[in-house]
Amino acid sequence: MSTVYILWLRQIKKYFRSRSRIVGALGQPLLFLVAFGFGFGSIFQRAGGGDYIQFLAPGIIMMSVLFTAVFSGIDLIWDRQFGFLKETMVAPVSRLEIMIGKTLGGATVAAFQGLLVFVLTLFVGFRPYNLLMLPVAVLFIFLVAILFTSLGIAVASKLEDMQGFQLIMNFLVMPIFFLSGAIFPLEGLPKAMEIITNLDPLTYGIDGLRHSLINTGKFGLATDLVVIGSITAVLLVIGSYFFERIQA
Repeated sequence: MSTVYILWLRQIKKYFRSRSRIVGALGQPLLFLVAFGFGFGSIFQRAGGGDYIQFLAPGIIMMSVLFTAVFSGIDLIWDRQFGFLKETMVAPVSRLEIMIGKTLGGATVAAFQGLLVFVLTLFVGFRPYNLLMLPVAVLFIFLVAILFTSLGIAVASKLEDMQGFQLIMNFLVMPIFFLSGAIFPLEGLPKAMEIITNLDPLTYGIDGLRHSLINTGKFGLATDLVVIGSITAVLLVIGSYFFERIQA
């Protein structure tokens, strides 16, 4: 377990040493909040949807978690190219511990980034309906962070160059985000679109976060928790499987 803790701490230290990375990662969520929130707010309100900032904020929080989590896999490729991964692999510890340490480290960073965006949403007018539900919101944020960090590590375990990783991740991440209901309601969609959104794991993370923060959503809170927890467990197993077979 000491290896898990060391690798977890290493990921967090790398994040906090780069202040420009922290500030830069807030730029895109802020742009989406301002551009979409105020740009489409009046249209959303006329359509009977209420305050668009209230609806949009949970989706933007999860967007930040998603992007930070999946791209944490770049650290694995970086470690492989510069020899750190090989040094870690020859240590007398299991690869499973190494994978868990890296996953928890990347997930912690992604969850912290999501919490920073949550604070940012408060300055543009977002207000959670019940502060007692904030621990549930944090749980959903952390589960989504673990899920997509595991996905990033699984993909990075099969690749050796950063360019290929970025191409594949962009191909996956943008559809996952835009088809999750982060920026539009899931009710009244065409049947084909509804099926796709229901297959998107981020859909349940955002829906659970909306239940926690604004007391609304398409699925039940328990359904969201079970689905996102199950998918997270499956991706942890898949990520561990690929990492066990990685060539340092």
